[in-house]
Amino acid sequence: MKASGRPWMRDELILAINLYCKIPFGKIHIRNPEIITLAKLLGRSPGSISYKLANFASIDPSLPRKGAANVSRLDRDVWNEFFENWNGMSYESEHILCEIRGQQIDSEVDLEIPKGTTRESLVKARVNQNFFRSVVLASYDNACCVTGLPVTELLVASHIIPWSKDENNRTNPRNGLCLNSLHDRAFDIGFVTIDEDYKVKLSSRIKTVNAKALVAYEGVSIRLPKRFLPQQEFLAFHRQNIFKP
Repeated sequence: MKASGRPWMRDELILAINLYCKIPFGKIHIRNPEIITLAKLLGRSPGSISYKLANFASIDPSLPRKGAANVSRLDRDVWNEFFENWNGMSYESEHILCEIRGQQIDSEVDLEIPKGTTRESLVKARVNQNFFRSVVLASYDNACCVTGLPVTELLVASHIIPWSKDENNRTNPRNGLCLNSLHDRAFDIGFVTIDEDYKVKLSSRIKTVNAKALVAYEGVSIRLPKRFLPQQEFLAFHRQNIFKP
């Protein structure tokens, strides 16, 4: 498959990376409806889009496998720009996507603005939260990494280092785990953590009560994502600062 002869522009590459992050790796093909939709928005063929996503896979350090290798300098530059500034580029990519659809970005989020909060900052936070959820769930094939529960409505894109503790990695998918609502809450308050071998570790507080839904998974290896493997540095922070031994 060959790429389109029309040169790719920066904004187009940003949208392609946005889509690359949001769809499971195994669904990068010309029949994917999301690829077809983006192709129509950009005036390109689905083959051109899927080829570009495969190119990005070839430079994605989170993947053990490699895709196509015909990567341009601009591809690499925009890729690095995106992955070195998750918060800024997540929002910019969503903003560009709304513009090309003829939508206002604040129409994508449901807003109730608290006192002392500007509308702009709240919109950006909500947009980035939605992006983070989409990317993390796609990386785990929409299933809880502990239990395997595949019900999207019961799944949470859980931050390893909390949103409030690390502004730079709020939308970094390597700072995320896909958890069901119960395990997300237990992880958030430090009753559950993940050890260096990606196995579930429980707080002694849980071991002393009849919490079968949690105890049953102690020592179990989590299901690792197909890309954006949880970063050990972030997991170590959780064990040291949030987990309650």
